[in-house]
Order: sequence, then structure tokens, then C-alpha cells
Amino acid sequence: MPLIKEHSKFIRDFYFWSGIVATFTYRIIIVLNFYSNFWVKISWYIGTIGFIIYFIHRYQISDKRAKLIKDFQLREKIGKSSQINSGDKEALDYILRTLVTTKEKWNYIFIFVMSGLALIAGIFLDFIVK
Repeated sequence: MPLIKEHSKFIRDFYFWSGIVATFTYRIIIVLNFYSNFWVKISWYIGTIGFIIYFIHRYQISDKRAKLIKDFQLREKIGKSSQINSGDKEALDYILRTLVTTKEKWNYIFIFVMSGLALIAGIFLDFIVK
């Protein structure tokens, strides 16, 4: 069985703020375009690296949840439980089923890969081609 352990508060905050900073720095680019190409690039790099960090973390969380549901057979156990009413069973089954079958992990992988490729292209164009 997998070991159930959550990240420390510091690590959870790190991932949270990585996502916030990445989102902000991408959105501020529209304003920075009127002032400085240098700050546009800085903002873009910070945002891209932040998204790489944030979305690999989101993938790991999504994957861990799905594995826990499968490994502990939580859907089956809820279905067999006599202490949970049918409405609660239906709600819990929906939550567990959709956590296992969601395509969000593919979205996270796509964003992670595209951000990585964009970062490589940015470094190449900004530092090697110049």
C-alpha cells in the first residue's frame, strides 16, 4: 500500500505561491509591453518557470489521489458500507469516480511540457541566437 503523506505547509505554500506568481507575471506582460521589453522577458521567464513548478505539482497530486482511490479500493468499500445512506454513497462515488477518471492529469502534463518547450525556445532565442 502507498504511504499517505502530505507535503509540509512550507512546500504547499511554495507550490501555491508559484502558481500565483506565474499567473500574475503572465498577466502583467500586457502592461509591460508598453514600457520595457526587458521586463516583459523577465516576467515571461518567471511565469513560465512558475507554471512548470506548479503544474508538475498538480499532476503529482492528481496522480496520488487516483492511486489512493484505486489502491485502497475506496469506491468498492463505500458501496458496501451499511452506515452511509444511498445519497451520500452516490455523492462519494461520484467524487471518487471522477477523481480517478478525470483528464486533468493530461491537462497538467500538456501545460508542463509546453511550458518546458517554451522555456527552452526562449533561452535558445534570447541567449544563443542573439
